[in-house]
Amino acid sequence: METTATTENTDREHADQGKTDAAGDPIVVLRNVGKSYGNIHALRGVDLEVRPGRVSCVLGDNGAGKSTLIKIISGLHQHTEGEYLVDGEPVRLSGPREALDRGIATVYQDLATVPLMPVWRNFFLGSEITRGPWPFRRLDIAGMKSVADRELRNMGIVLDDLEQPIGTLSGGQRQSVAIARAVYFGARVLILDEPTAALGVKQSGVVLKYIAAARERGLGVIFITHNPHHAYMVGDHFTVLRLGAVELSAPRKEITLEELTHHMAGGAELAALKHELAQVSGVDVEELPDEGAPPAGAPAARA
Repeated sequence: METTATTENTDREHADQGKTDAAGDPIVVLRNVGKSYGNIHALRGVDLEVRPGRVSCVLGDNGAGKSTLIKIISGLHQHTEGEYLVDGEPVRLSGPREALDRGIATVYQDLATVPLMPVWRNFFLGSEITRGPWPFRRLDIAGMKSVADRELRNMGIVLDDLEQPIGTLSGGQRQSVAIARAVYFGARVLILDEPTAALGVKQSGVVLKYIAAARERGLGVIFITHNPHHAYMVGDHFTVLRLGAVELSAPRKEITLEELTHHMAGGAELAALKHELAQVSGVDVEELPDEGAPPAGAPAARA
């Protein structure tokens, strides 16, 4: 199964190679960015580029610094070290609204939706279309339904009833609606915060499909995840964070799924603990890597 998946991913890489190589100038660039809270360094020395039509995957375990990175890029927090550039211009974003004005949208795990409201109302939540002169201005319900249906279909999302509460949709469908909403409101960079974390296999596949659709529409996507298999299915570049620092940064053509999984799983730490774990009864350490050994299937050394 894993070999088949790797082969399919390699085929996609070859098919998309011309597109990713031809990607335009980066929209967002981080250079040696860090964030400190007093004497606590939550993030340090992070480099990242987000280009149109590419998916940049940021992986890391709990406490790795992923949330802090999201908050800096989305304008919720300001960096304390390094440079943050948007369209080549150094910025210090004052808040999420300024980030949105620059085309940087974030879809968080909670999706910022109201479960009991209809799909079309959630699509325009906080940005409703109105009609008529003041003081007789009212919601343009027909117009919002039409736009929501059109934009969802443009992303390949077909819903039978836009009046149904969004809480009745599956997790994957709600994520997809949130992605389509961000695209409609002018996102050029789409930050997805662990969109598949609470989903099953089928619904995760739905979300990955729409991540790929966003890339095809020319968006720069930052896919935050702790799942290397999901990242490798759609990713063009991979950054692995550990304890607030970059452990790995590599384009797709320079890393295998096995290597990515090894870094994400903390293979070096497991190797260092192998001897200690061997002293514990009932723990099978045969499959754990030896210290200094590359992951299975990986080249012994890189040029």
